[in-house]
Amino acid sequence: MFDRVTFDPNIMGGRACIRGMRIPVSVIVGQVAHGATFLEILSDYPDLQEEDIRQAVEFTSR
Repeated sequence: MFDRVTFDPNIMGGRACIRGMRIPVSVIVGQVAHGATFLEILSDYPDLQEEDIRQAVEFTSR
């Protein structure tokens, strides 16, 4: 269900991250919560894809 949210004890201390990258789910969700658009987030993090943001938000809401 959340194939883009990963946990690895060697990356960011095991925090939920996007696809094994050093981009924590909490950072992405925090940006959304503060009003950033998907396009703004994608501009800040060019390695992300729209589905990464969607899954981060949905993961956090569960």
